[in-house]
This record gives sequence, structure tokens and C-alpha cells, in this order.
Amino acid sequence: MKVRSGKARLRSKRRLLREAKGNFGGRKNLNRTIRETILRSRAYAYRDRRVRKREMRRLWIIRLNAACREHGLRYSEFINGLTKSGLTLNRKSLSELAFHEPAVFAEVFNVVKASL
Repeated sequence: MKVRSGKARLRSKRRLLREAKGNFGGRKNLNRTIRETILRSRAYAYRDRRVRKREMRRLWIIRLNAACREHGLRYSEFINGLTKSGLTLNRKSLSELAFHEPAVFAEVFNVVKASL
């Protein structure tokens, strides 16, 4: 007796087609090419979730360095003073303060500078 996998194969292909939607040419409608494309896209997605975290931290540090230099310290000196003063603000929140609330950042900066 011949074994057929009609429903299962159709369901599998439908899932792949949904995931490959928006690709160009055969990448959106050829089964083997779709599988290759999806495998590669998942690898890029996994990698780039980590890259995004790296890039955001770089951005926060750049913003903090610019804000610190306006007040007369380098970034490394500021972070050193931050640890000495016992403040537990992370780079993200400090960057947001420096960018959106310069007056509040100036107060934090004065506390840090006093501890140096």
C-alpha cells in the first residue's frame, strides 16, 4: 500500500510559506529555497538580538561621555566616581537622564564629582 502524507505535508508547507512571506522570487514560493532562507533568517535573528544589546550599550556610553565632557569630566572618571559615591544607576538610565533631563543629570554629576 502506498503511504501518502497529504495533510501533514500541506500543513508543513503552509507554515513555511507563512514564515517566508515577503521574500523575493523563489525565496517565497519554492520549498527547498524557503527552508534555506528561513534557516538563515533565524540564524541572523538570533545573532542580531545580541548585537542590538551591544549597540545600545555603545550608544549609552557615547551619550554619557558627551554629557560628562560638557561638565568637565571624562566618561571613565565619571564611572569611577559613580562607583565610589555608591549610586546604583546603570548606563541606560544615566544616558536617558543626560539626554532628556539635563538638570537632573547635573545634580547626579555634582554628587559624583564630590565623591572624587
